[in-house]
Amino acid sequence: MHTSSAADQGERAGRREMVGLAVLALPTILLALDMSVLYLALPHLGSDLGADSVQQLWIIDIYGFMIAGLLVTMGRLGDLVGRRRLLLIGSAAFAVASILAAYSTDAEMLIAARALLGIAGSTLMPSTLSLLTQMFKDPKQQAMAIGVWMGCFLGGTIFGPIIGGVMLEYFWWGSVFLLALPVAVLLLAIGPKTLPEYRNPDAGRIDMASVGLSLAGILPFIYGLKEISRNGPSALAILAVVVGVVFGALFLRRQRALPNPLLDLRLFRDRTFSAAITMTSFSGLLSGAFLFVYMYLQLVEELPPLKAALWMIPMGLTTLVSLQVAPVLARRFRPGYVMAVGLLIVAAGYVAVAQVGGEGDLGLLVGGLVAVSAGIGPAAGLAATLVMGSVSQEKSGSAAAVNETSAEFGVAMGVAVIGMLGMSVYRGEVSEAMPSGLPADVAEAARESAAGAATAVRQLDGQAAVDLTTAAHNALASALNSTAWVTAAVTFGLAILAATALRHVLPTGKAAEQPAVTESA
Repeated sequence: MHTSSAADQGERAGRREMVGLAVLALPTILLALDMSVLYLALPHLGSDLGADSVQQLWIIDIYGFMIAGLLVTMGRLGDLVGRRRLLLIGSAAFAVASILAAYSTDAEMLIAARALLGIAGSTLMPSTLSLLTQMFKDPKQQAMAIGVWMGCFLGGTIFGPIIGGVMLEYFWWGSVFLLALPVAVLLLAIGPKTLPEYRNPDAGRIDMASVGLSLAGILPFIYGLKEISRNGPSALAILAVVVGVVFGALFLRRQRALPNPLLDLRLFRDRTFSAAITMTSFSGLLSGAFLFVYMYLQLVEELPPLKAALWMIPMGLTTLVSLQVAPVLARRFRPGYVMAVGLLIVAAGYVAVAQVGGEGDLGLLVGGLVAVSAGIGPAAGLAATLVMGSVSQEKSGSAAAVNETSAEFGVAMGVAVIGMLGMSVYRGEVSEAMPSGLPADVAEAARESAAGAATAVRQLDGQAAVDLTTAAHNALASALNSTAWVTAAVTFGLAILAATALRHVLPTGKAAEQPAVTESA
């Protein structure tokens, strides 16, 4: 078991650690930028490289697949070879892969480069989070540092499309990948001087069979969920999910039998760790409704992608503030209660979003999303803090990987389940409301998706075009409303879970004052 002293818990970080925090913020921004800027660049690179629709999907998805599949392995590898070393190697590899992506000559080369970016990216998140817990041992400072870390990732996600839009306005599509170069160079130059090194001397060898089982479990599972979210529950998608579950069960079975497992399942014996990981996983479900938020902004409000991204700035800034306020509140109140109140605010925000109509309610939509942002910061930031604070330094790399993997699974589940619900509502509503007498191909395109309806309207004129537009807008608003109601209900359940499952965790201010307790195995 992890043993600590009162001195260790009270050790406060100084100037070097604060500089190190700024350095560790760089790879989170780098990852977030690479995830978000591609959506704007896709039409440009698709045209230049001649990428068909399937290739474009793989250009987007292969990056996330590789990150999700290798997070657990890279967390364990960091424990073995050193977390700073792994971070620096991953950053250098990310820079090289970014150059390859920027100067790709065909779609296949870009897909391969994106796969390499995903492999390199999987080294960054667990390394940065585990290094933070090593550098900031004081509970108050650690919560603040994790809030900054999460805020930088969110900032990259929010501002990535805006930066990408500016780059595409003046440069070719490959320039969006080159944004990673100055970040990587700065990290490689400053990181060795400001970041400590840490490895687990008792880590043992990595079991390659476990690595294979991990990939065989995670990759088809995530692939299946993505296919379900796009095209509904096809036989191939369901088979992929089932295959992933089977190999995942085999992976867990092998971990129980190994003396040095790739994933130490004993981490889940700690109730704080288990409850916080559960919160992280289910919080990912909340992202499913955002599929329809973006569609609403572009198709109902008729905002171009860049302007739609600009309307997301108030939401991003609110989350940045709430991420920093949450640790301050957790010093005086139990973290579980702070998270529960934040989640109730999120639920209220989604209830507001559920009132948005098909005629366009931009003010109501943005106001509801700002409330969502104000509440999600405490839940997300404090969950990560509790995960990392409940394990020993030796296990922090694995704990960080489990935290990030659970978030990936949660997002995939949210997009698949909530997305499938929303599309079902849309298709049912638009089928009932669309005008009669439309050409078969126009009607089929409108039933397929809201984007298809927007394209189909261009083939019509007069009252038929107006009626189909109204039907599609109302159906999309109904889909948004339905997903918002479901998300509000899930969030309310998470609030109850946070208040009950984490009520034993003391405020960080009081926890720091408690005498350290040494446990024997």
